[in-house]
Amino acid sequence: MVGYDVSDRLKLKGSVRALNKAIYQAKNINGLTHHSDIGIKYCSNVCTQILKRKKIDISIAEENHCYENAMAEGVNGILKDKFYLDQTFDSVDNAKRTAKKAINLYNEIRLHLYLAFKTPNMVYKLSA
Repeated sequence: MVGYDVSDRLKLKGSVRALNKAIYQAKNINGLTHHSDIGIKYCSNVCTQILKRKKIDISIAEENHCYENAMAEGVNGILKDKFYLDQTFDSVDNAKRTAKKAINLYNEIRLHLYLAFKTPNMVYKLSA
């Protein structure tokens, strides 16, 4: 997981922040794919123009078709199920701290079988 944003509202600006964070943090955006659901904020001219300008492939799942990008949906499922990001938080700040910690554990600490027992960041650094 490269770019994310936590907000108490499902608004366009949160999606743009996450997208810009991903672009900023990526060492190389060649071959990058942005996967999202069919939400209006992801399909907006603002988001699609950023993606087109950066030549990032756009992958938008149709409504209720979570299998269209199994890898992205798998990561979301792990973060929700194993790191408890599907819970109700008492504050946005608590949700932000918990998400940041979970994503750091997922990317930096948790060894992944399908990555030959490496972390995503180890593999990412090797490919750069």
